[in-house]
Amino acid sequence: MSTESTEYLFAVWAPDYPDALPRRLESWGGAMVDEASLPSSVTAKKMEGSVMTFRAASLEEVKSIIERDIYWTGNVWDKEKLQIKPFHAAKQ
Repeated sequence: MSTESTEYLFAVWAPDYPDALPRRLESWGGAMVDEASLPSSVTAKKMEGSVMTFRAASLEEVKSIIERDIYWTGNVWDKEKLQIKPFHAAKQ
């Protein structure tokens, strides 16, 4: 009997709260930015949130990982707007 579990891909869009920039910069890890920010320096960019992909056995597993992240616990990500979706990559 196999003990291997099936893993799936999930995409996460975690938009920031509008006032999250100071909290985000405290634990800087990177960010999505709007197009108007492209010619600006990194700290001048308008940060909108984070995009991540996960390989996990379930959506609940991904949610558990997200809820332990410093951007979740530090109130950077908008908890009402965060989205976790099953994802299929064209090439793996």
